[in-house]
Amino acid sequence: MTDSSTRASELERAGEVMREFMARAVLFQDAVAKWGGVNSTDLQCAGLLISEGPATPGELAERTGLTAGGAITTVIDRLERQGYVSRDRDPNDRRRVIVTADPEAVFARFGAVYGRVGARWNAYLETLSDEQLAFANDLFARAAEVNREEIEQLRAHPGV
Repeated sequence: MTDSSTRASELERAGEVMREFMARAVLFQDAVAKWGGVNSTDLQCAGLLISEGPATPGELAERTGLTAGGAITTVIDRLERQGYVSRDRDPNDRRRVIVTADPEAVFARFGAVYGRVGARWNAYLETLSDEQLAFANDLFARAAEVNREEIEQLRAHPGV
């Protein structure tokens, strides 16, 4: 059993480590986007379309927190010009437009960077025991869930 001062110190360090990780993750994504010739918002939108599937502009705006009006249209326009997404009419409702990512185009441009980082992470993860790996997966899954919940809270109550 650890003493309370050691635990308090480790809890404080955990907060510092998480803040550093989150800041570096945001800065990494920004650096990847700039390296690839897009902005961070555009790269995140393309990533969301790949991971969560096609969406209407309004649905994509909701996923990202962008306004459904001009901002999301501008993002989609830029991504379409670069060949990372396409817009097609919904076959079930011709009034709706569906935006779909082209994973091959996105991976052709950004895959080398993410592949390099993924390989480094995989090399580290291979050093962990099954229990440590399960813990790491739980920790990151919970961190993602906390972030998702906080994003929803911030969007529901702007400026509060």
